[in-house]
Amino acid sequence: MTTHHPTAEALAAGPARPASDDRRPGDPSWVRPVLLALLLATGLAYLWNLSASGSANSFYSAAVQAGSQSWKAFFFGSLDAGNAITVDKPPAALWPMALSVRLFGLNSWAVLVPQVLMGVGTAAVLYAAVRRRFSALAGLLAVVVLALTPVAALMFRFNNPDALLALLMTTAVYCVLRAVEDGRTKWLAWAGAAVGLAFLAKTLQAFLILPPLALVYAVCAPVRLRRRLGQLALSAAVMVVVGGWWVAAVELWPASSRPYVGGSQHNSFLELTFGYNGFGRLSGDETGSVGGGGRGGGPGGGMFGESGVTRMFGDSVGGQIAWLLPAALLLLAAGLAVTWRARRADPARAAFLAWGGALLTTAGVFSFMAGIFHQYYTVALAPYLAALVGMGTAVLWEERARIAARAALAATVAGTGVWSYVLLDRTPDYLPWLRWAVPAGGLAAGAALLLPPRLGRLPARLAAGLAILACLGGPAAYTLTTLNSGHTGSIVTAGPAEAGRTGMPGGRGAPRFGESGGGRGMPGGQLPGGRGMPGGATPPGGGRAPGGAFPALPEGAGRGGGGMGGLLDGAQVSAKAKAMLEQDAGDYIWAAASVGSQNAASYQLATEKPVMAIGGFNGTDPSPTLAQFKAYVQQGRIHWFIAGGGMGGRMGGNGTAAQITSWVEQMYQKVTVGSATFYDLTAPQA
Repeated sequence: MTTHHPTAEALAAGPARPASDDRRPGDPSWVRPVLLALLLATGLAYLWNLSASGSANSFYSAAVQAGSQSWKAFFFGSLDAGNAITVDKPPAALWPMALSVRLFGLNSWAVLVPQVLMGVGTAAVLYAAVRRRFSALAGLLAVVVLALTPVAALMFRFNNPDALLALLMTTAVYCVLRAVEDGRTKWLAWAGAAVGLAFLAKTLQAFLILPPLALVYAVCAPVRLRRRLGQLALSAAVMVVVGGWWVAAVELWPASSRPYVGGSQHNSFLELTFGYNGFGRLSGDETGSVGGGGRGGGPGGGMFGESGVTRMFGDSVGGQIAWLLPAALLLLAAGLAVTWRARRADPARAAFLAWGGALLTTAGVFSFMAGIFHQYYTVALAPYLAALVGMGTAVLWEERARIAARAALAATVAGTGVWSYVLLDRTPDYLPWLRWAVPAGGLAAGAALLLPPRLGRLPARLAAGLAILACLGGPAAYTLTTLNSGHTGSIVTAGPAEAGRTGMPGGRGAPRFGESGGGRGMPGGQLPGGRGMPGGATPPGGGRAPGGAFPALPEGAGRGGGGMGGLLDGAQVSAKAKAMLEQDAGDYIWAAASVGSQNAASYQLATEKPVMAIGGFNGTDPSPTLAQFKAYVQQGRIHWFIAGGGMGGRMGGNGTAAQITSWVEQMYQKVTVGSATFYDLTAPQA
């Protein structure tokens, strides 16, 4: 393809619109109402059945609850209001939820509505970014694709940091593309600020898109090279300031007066950033992780699934994000082909390079990382993928007078229909009719799209409508199933429960590590949904835990799946245990202590009293030491010790958690409440 065709020339060389113009001249009057309706529909859909997820990831919900009670816990991201230890991430993603809980109290909606708003915000920014250089339909299509991506529907109503990360990464791309239009420094500075804040949401993952974005600006911006490099340096400085002030505060703050940095082995956020949450994720050598460092399995396989170029399309991940991933790659190639001969500073080509570079870089890292990887990470790809689908479809549609453009569009639609069959065939009992309807519709639409435009608008519009239905039928079904299910625990997946496979060697028939109810855990399994109910929904009559804020489960049931002995989920707190911990809790800094964050979080959320998580998330952090714990007990700061957290309280082998557990068992009286065991730290054994 060349760009002498009028429509392609307009795309390649059209003048930049004024920054103040938020609607392209010539937009039909219906565009803005349709956009607002789409955003409203997305928000309402994501709010549907929101409380079914209860406490969602209790690890983060506990930190949100702590931050709503203590400004110190809010600032550091502490797991408890007593400020014993932090979560293993920086706290930016916790701040909106903690403020919401301060205003509206501790409940599912207060925790999760901010995430829904981030999803709507991401869709709005995505539309604005795509619409600036392409048609209104391109922007609207991108919004629809994002909203109907299953993993997006999951994570924009869940309390992990990924929702804020996706919003800020989309904003960063938008700002870079605005800067490319006229070379203005302020937009590049705003991009740096967005990435810096994203670092405070999920550390180094925010930097994955920096290389392609920096390269796009360095090559495509319409100013002199020296100025471009200076602007990039300034943007980097802004990023460091926005993302670094909190890091500096933590590192310079006296360790004795702040909480321990969870996930680190030496109470250092920098160690956490570059180790457990950084290069360890790439190599698999995550010191302090399950089983210690180096258990990622290396490239090609391991505890968290097969790594390699096909990972994003495999059984574990495909149903989450890959429905339109092949189409996005084909449309990226088509968009670059159409704009290839445009001038260096062409903003349309820069848009393809920016979104495509972000997609390829992030997907590449996810595909080959040998350490901890979960399916829901792929929500980061959803905005990039949606933008490419919207832009690429618009370009080929405008170029459809050419047989090459029609053929590319037809191949994309037909191929997407066939690929949807492959994904749907992995869950053969799930809507079996859809498995055949989607490829049939895709092939029919692909054939119709080959017809020349001179046959009239009606056949073309009918073919386009059928193509959209065929391409979005599979992800839409998975999204609706996701919206209709509750999700709890540390590892969650979108779509039907059977599609939530992950991680364990052996592929399709292997034990499931995480699925749509919040996580089955490791070998041993649970009922589908991970909460004893299909899809992970709240059991009938579950209602609210006695005096608590989240939907209750039957007594004795695990919250979120029961996997790995409480490592990936918490415990059901009975009314008697809750009442016992609440008694005289105001006389102590911590009402109780337990090994591992999930077990501690369950009791903290039930009582709304601080519960110390010994050893952090995995129970392997050396905090507190045995000597520190003894001192806390002697000073009357902790009332109860809860047995059974994190791999039965022995997580970490001979580490501090195991030492504390052994000492407590030897020194203090045991109290059994139902199926739970406690030790009264105010009552030594005779």
